[in-house]
Amino acid sequence: MTDFWSALLNTFTGALSEANALTAWEGIAVILAAAYLLLAMKGSIWCWFAAFASTAIYTALFWKVSLLMESVLNVYYMAMAIYGFQQWSKGKRDDTGGVISWSFNRHLKIIVVTAGVSLLMGYLMANFTSASFPYLDAATTCYAVMTTYLVAKKVLENWLYWVVIDLVSIYLYLQKGLMLTSLLFILYVGMAIGGYFLWRSTMREQDMATVS
Repeated sequence: MTDFWSALLNTFTGALSEANALTAWEGIAVILAAAYLLLAMKGSIWCWFAAFASTAIYTALFWKVSLLMESVLNVYYMAMAIYGFQQWSKGKRDDTGGVISWSFNRHLKIIVVTAGVSLLMGYLMANFTSASFPYLDAATTCYAVMTTYLVAKKVLENWLYWVVIDLVSIYLYLQKGLMLTSLLFILYVGMAIGGYFLWRSTMREQDMATVS
């Protein structure tokens, strides 16, 4: 009986220690992710450095809690941080890195195609992996993949996609007990709305400068 209680105590202590470690890393990732978004809103190229570090941490965290596609997504984010840095650097050098807007029809095509891919990925995950919430996980992943590309291209409407993605992500993270990340994404919703209006103002200034 003594051995049983000793083993139980060791298990509990180990689990608590692991949870504390995860929370500490999650906190660091949250700070870096918030820094990324603030810098992106301001159009600062340094946002991509914060993005790379944050997503490296989240890759490990999401794998740990079995949000498999979220983990894979963050590997993609790391690659896009490098791509985004290159694109924004290029735009700065040749003066072509301003905010742009795409037509409604173009966005509609993107939404339909991405939805189709999301359903396929969700089906595969539901039937061949141990992923939690496979269809929601796949949807947030596929749309985030597409939207991150829009950020790198400085497409204004990327912020509107992020509002929807972040709202769904909040539900996923709450279900998995990632409280700090859930709070971060609540903040993200407000910041994404602010980012849209900030970039729209920047685009209008660009248009006025072009006309004059």
